[in-house]
Amino acid sequence: MIDWRGFIVVAVVTLVGAGFVVVMYSLGVRLTAVSGDDTARINTAAKWGSWVCFGFCGLAVASGIILIVPLFYKTAMGWFGVSV
Repeated sequence: MIDWRGFIVVAVVTLVGAGFVVVMYSLGVRLTAVSGDDTARINTAAKWGSWVCFGFCGLAVASGIILIVPLFYKTAMGWFGVSV
């Protein structure tokens, strides 16, 4: 028997996670392009914003890899005192 509720939860979380990664990467690229403009103050803010967006994107990808690879998952859970 298929657990449809679990299937829908996985589908929604996958779509939201993928959308988050795409939006953060796109925003980071856009802010990197804006930081190449002439105004110095906007350059600094846009550069920091692009790095923050790329950081969030990298954290989302890294956490996905940790959840998928069993060795990484067991190690990460061990850091928090959770036995798997």
